[in-house]
Amino acid sequence: MEDPISLRPVDAVEVAIVVDTFVDYLLAEPEGVRRFQLAYDWLDREQLVAEHGFAARVDVEVGGTRTSLLYDGGLSRNGLAQNLDVMGVNPKELRAIAISHGHGDHHGGLEGLFSRHGLRKLPLVIHPEAWRERKIVFPTGNEIHMPPPSKSDLEQEGLEVVEERGPSLLIDDTVLISGQVERVTVFEKGFPAHYALSGNEWIPDPMIIDDQNLIVHVKGKGLVVVSGCSHSGAVNVIHNARRLTGEQRIAGYIGGFHLTGGLFDPIIEPTVDAFVNLGVSRVVPAHCTGWKAVHALARRMPDAFVQPSIGTVFRF
Repeated sequence: MEDPISLRPVDAVEVAIVVDTFVDYLLAEPEGVRRFQLAYDWLDREQLVAEHGFAARVDVEVGGTRTSLLYDGGLSRNGLAQNLDVMGVNPKELRAIAISHGHGDHHGGLEGLFSRHGLRKLPLVIHPEAWRERKIVFPTGNEIHMPPPSKSDLEQEGLEVVEERGPSLLIDDTVLISGQVERVTVFEKGFPAHYALSGNEWIPDPMIIDDQNLIVHVKGKGLVVVSGCSHSGAVNVIHNARRLTGEQRIAGYIGGFHLTGGLFDPIIEPTVDAFVNLGVSRVVPAHCTGWKAVHALARRMPDAFVQPSIGTVFRF
């Protein structure tokens, strides 16, 4: 067995949902959850926008010092930048960016962010397979292009692109980007409708091996895991985080489960069963989790489940 990675525990971490498929200004605030607060003149202000994408700001706190990074960049050119502005987040305070995988709904908003704010040079961690051209072919025959980010464009924006297949430590060793996730479950078999361009030929690419997530270890609580789509399987993501760090407690899981659509209906039940058995303390199923899976998690894990909404901050 490999020695665990020396992930430095933090005093606290806050995960803010910046881009997601859902926004609701009137949701309740369970303990450790802070919803976006509307101003009195809210109708005269810019609003948070929802879209089929994901992005989160992650703030780690150690010894009274707070440091921020961005995980994923949403879909549309203006969505990420607008939501950060509405939330009062200054992108120039970011120390790093990490991309969960190469699909456009997780990096598309970075271009608009740079054009608006002119970010300074900072590292962007990405798996080398994320540059592949991809598409999804639905059972109906409909095809959707999933364009990768442009490495040259990112570098021209001043970003230091860091390609890494394995784990990466960021922010003074307090944030772990998992790298390629080890697949151990028998039921999480990837995305069968997914293809990648190899030369001039489209070939099956169900595993989407560039899928990676973000992990923080909170003192006395355990791991907080943030995942964009969990193409490697949400249960695999949990097992991999535990394997990498040696920490077995999961304080929180925030992000997509990719269980939406009929292709994934058969694995909703075993996924929820596994989360129950793993004792995940807080479950925040965002982005591509899907209606059926969200309700299954809420029904089976009522004390752990929290409905995500753009602008919500989760503190651990």
